[in-house]
This record gives sequence, C-alpha cells and structure tokens, in this order.
Amino acid sequence: MATPEPSAPAAPLSPHTALLVAGAFFMENLDATVIVTALPQIAASFGVAPVDVNIGITVYVLAMAMFIPASGWVADRFGHRRVFCAALVVFTLASLGCALSTSLWQFTAARALQGMAGAMMVPVGRLTVLRHTDKRDLVRVIALLTWPGLVAPVIGPPLGGAIATYATWHWIFLLNLPLGFLAFWLALRLIPAHREPDQRRFDRAGFLWAASGLLVGLCALEILGHGAGDAVWPALGLGLSVLALGMCYRHCRRSPLPLLRLEVLHIRTLGVTMGGGLVFRAVVGALPFLLPLMFQLRFGYDAFTAGMLVLAVFAGNIGMKAMTGAVLRRYGFRRALAGSGLVLLAAVMGCAMISAETPLAVVVALLVIAGMARSMGYTGYATLAFADVPTQQMATANILFSMSHHLAVAIGVALTAVSLRLGEGWLGIPGGEFLLAWLVLAVLTVLSLLDLLRLPADAGALVSRQGRS
Repeated sequence: MATPEPSAPAAPLSPHTALLVAGAFFMENLDATVIVTALPQIAASFGVAPVDVNIGITVYVLAMAMFIPASGWVADRFGHRRVFCAALVVFTLASLGCALSTSLWQFTAARALQGMAGAMMVPVGRLTVLRHTDKRDLVRVIALLTWPGLVAPVIGPPLGGAIATYATWHWIFLLNLPLGFLAFWLALRLIPAHREPDQRRFDRAGFLWAASGLLVGLCALEILGHGAGDAVWPALGLGLSVLALGMCYRHCRRSPLPLLRLEVLHIRTLGVTMGGGLVFRAVVGALPFLLPLMFQLRFGYDAFTAGMLVLAVFAGNIGMKAMTGAVLRRYGFRRALAGSGLVLLAAVMGCAMISAETPLAVVVALLVIAGMARSMGYTGYATLAFADVPTQQMATANILFSMSHHLAVAIGVALTAVSLRLGEGWLGIPGGEFLLAWLVLAVLTVLSLLDLLRLPADAGALVSRQGRS
C-alpha cells in the first residue's frame, strides 16, 4: 500500500509545550521504577513481606496500560487541555495518597489511581504535540519527548534507594506534589483547548477487547517474569491476550466508528515500528533489569556500585541526544536504525563476555556505547512511527505506540527473567544463566534488524531532512 501523504499540522505550539509533556512523561516513568529499591522500607511500614509490595509496581503498569486505548477518544471528546490538566491533578493527589498510605491495600489503590491518570496524561500530551508539529521538526520534538523513557528506568532505582536511605520512602511520592502543581500551572497556559468536532460515540466493545487483551497479556508476562506459579498459567494468559487483541482487530476493522482506526497499520513506517521497533525496545527495556542483577549476583558488587555502573548507560543516552538529528540527516532512518542495531548487538555480546576481572574502564566504555545505541534506536523508531501518519490518524498511531511501549518493556523483562531461570547451570559454567540471557537479547536484536529490510531506502526522508545540511 502506498505511503499516505502527510497532512499539515495545526497551528504550532510554544516550544515549551513539548518540554512540559516530556516532564510529565519523566514523572510517570520514574514512578514506575523508583520504588524498586525502596520495597523493603515500604514493606516494613506496612508490616508485610517485601515481595508483597511488588503489587504496587504491577498495578501501576496494568492500570496505565488498561486505560491507554481510551485516551484518544477522551481527549477529543472533552478537550486536550481539560483532560491533561485533570490527569495531572489526579496523578498528583494519588501520589499524596501513596505517601499517606498506612496499609498495603491503601497503597495499592493509590498506585492504581496513579496509573489511570498516567494513561490519560502522557498519551494525551504527546498527541497534542504531534498534532501541532510540522513533519520537518519531528526529529527534534520526538527526541525531547522520548528521553524520559530512556532516562527514568535507569535513574529510578538508585534515586529511590537514595531517598529511602537518607530520608524516608514517603518522599518518593511527596516530591511529585510541587512538580505536579507546577506542571498543572504550565499546562493551563501551554496546552491548547482542542476538541474534535466529530463527537462519535465511545466504542465500548473495542475498548473492552483492547483493555482486556493488554491487561491479561501484561499480567501473564508479569507472572512469567517473576517465576510465580506454574508456567501453564502464563501460557494460558498469553493465549487469551492474543485472542482478545485479535477480536479487537476484527471488531475495529468492521465497526463504522471504531475506537482504533487500524488502517493506519498499512503505513509501512509505522508497521516496522510496531514490529522490529517493538523488539528493539524490548531489548533496551531489559538492560536496566539485567545489568544490576549481573553486577551484584555474578560480580559481587554492592548495590551502590551496581547502580553507579548502570548510570553509564544514562551517560551514553545523553551523549547521543545531541547527535541524533545529524545522524538521521546524514544517513536516513534505515541506515541509522541498522547502525544502532548493529552497535547494540556488539554491546550485548560484549556484556556477555565481561567478568569481575574486566577493568572497570572497559565496562564503563561498553555501557556508554550501549547507551548511545539505545538512545539512537529508541528515538529513531519513535520518530519513524509518526513520520508518514496523517494528522487525522495521529490519535490511533499514538495509542498503538503507547501500547507497544508497555508491551515491549514487559516482554524484554519477562524473557530475560525466564532465560536466567532456564540458564542456571547452563553449559556447566559459572554465570551460565547470564550468558543465556545475553544470547537471547542478541537474537532479539538480530530479529529487529531483519525487519528493517521492509523499509525503503528513503523511508521518512521528509522527517529526517535526508541530504540537507
């Protein structure tokens, strides 16, 4: 199918709007991981085992994923500014609820409310920015919008550990209060009060199929990743998830007013992002999970040293940001993404070969390179996803991209955890489980590279300004 001609965006926004949405994205992603290292302190406050507090992480992600499919319709129906501001208020008050919780069930309920607000906050904010951004400015804007997704999972655990160690875990959530109210004040001035004139009815059947498919699938991946119970249940859950998402696809293709206009998947650049791009994001999402485990369990480093080493990935992310636009202009999307995939593959294989005897300088250099490849690929795929999408189809593309983001991270962590369990004693060598995990990530990286063969050489040329200085 021919690539559609991109339509013109609405009136341009203030350049600070993208920064505001990026800040909201950072706050949302940070809250997904920041409590990981504070679980023992939170558990002690509630009088429960640390493993029980994991539900606070799980319910946050599940609530967010469940309500993302409705975000586009809600924004068009009630107005982008109103929905974004309301989501900020709910997210901030839910953060206060987390800090004031005196029992696990109160904490879990507040986390679920945070996730629901996050499902409306970031997708609606990103949709607003995308609809008001010229295609030629998309690389710069997407680079700004995506950095929180790279940075927050890396700095979240060490930040949470530092707060829990030198203050109390409550401050993890109390810090959201001034940030949330500042963001609300800015949103009233920067987010346009846009509403779609087409007030179509809410597609309840499409929402239920999409939400249930995501909910069951992420639950199954969560169980698989934590190794809880028999493997039959995760397999059954994944099967039901595929069935529900298949029914959603069938319904949306037949409905005259669907929740998701899935003809947008015929756009090849978006299709590759939802295929190989999802696999690439699964690999980069697994790195902040696998690296600290290897440094502590295999190399014997303490938690602080392990956390500081993982920050080298963050340094690579930041260092690459300034060069992303130039690389895309010089090489175009296909070659730039292929290059980042090959560098990531080399870094993954390098991580499989290091040991406790490897000089720290070599380890740090390897992680910085991995961070640079992670940043280039993440931003490249995030930009390519919207490169050829017309403005009227941007809502569906935005929802699909948001859904794939959560699925990718869950898939990467689950496959890595399963590899670690299956690899215990693998090949009869110490650390065989980590070797198997790195090999699985290497295979996934190769699969993401193969999907790039579907892209034409000039894919997204209007966005990348290929050949222009």
